[in-house]
Amino acid sequence: MPIDPVEGIPLEMPLIYFYGHTTPSNNVELYKVLVKELAGMIERQFTGNAESQASGMVINTMGWIEGVGYHEKLCSMLKDVLESEPKVDVVKLHKSGGVVSRSYRIREYFYGLSNDLSPHSNIANFSDLFVYRVGGGPQALCSALPIGAEPAADPTRVVPVNINRDLLHLVLAVSFAKEPDEIISSNVAGFIYVTDIDIQRKKITYIAPSAGELQAIYDPVVRDCLSCWEADLAR
Repeated sequence: MPIDPVEGIPLEMPLIYFYGHTTPSNNVELYKVLVKELAGMIERQFTGNAESQASGMVINTMGWIEGVGYHEKLCSMLKDVLESEPKVDVVKLHKSGGVVSRSYRIREYFYGLSNDLSPHSNIANFSDLFVYRVGGGPQALCSALPIGAEPAADPTRVVPVNINRDLLHLVLAVSFAKEPDEIISSNVAGFIYVTDIDIQRKKITYIAPSAGELQAIYDPVVRDCLSCWEADLAR
């Protein structure tokens, strides 16, 4: 979308896909799928919006350089690959001073840059929520595999999660998906942070940027499908 030089990046309708890990190495295949989904959505936006197409895009690459991630020669590699693209500029930026860790950015989502926001605490019944985790479970039944072969975990399989104390202090993404099999390909409406799990009463307490039930907080089309991120909110 076009970026105003004064107002900056518009935040009214952000397009967000939730990966759910602190490094792509935890689930490389899922990360690739989400990047392709994001790229495809942007391409479709460019096709239908002349202003967006003319403004181009800024791609901020990540700092992952280990394993199958790009190494430190990423900048020169991209320049070689894109040298025939006159409309593409590759710029190497050094880490700026004052850059904070990702955990602090998570806190900013709920409390603001200067702790000037007050997230709302909400309570929901277990039966009101459907929680899913992406990744896990065998790709194929043992009976369908060659003799001696071990079933491998499917990195993009959507698995239902029972609501229990394991969800305590986790950040969950509220998905726009209407069905579980649409979770990976759907962007998210926002995030909640689980502060308490009452097993006896079957109640889950969470904080969100706005008051009210999940469907009222965001958009009526939002279904209560959530995917887990195993990371505590920085306090």
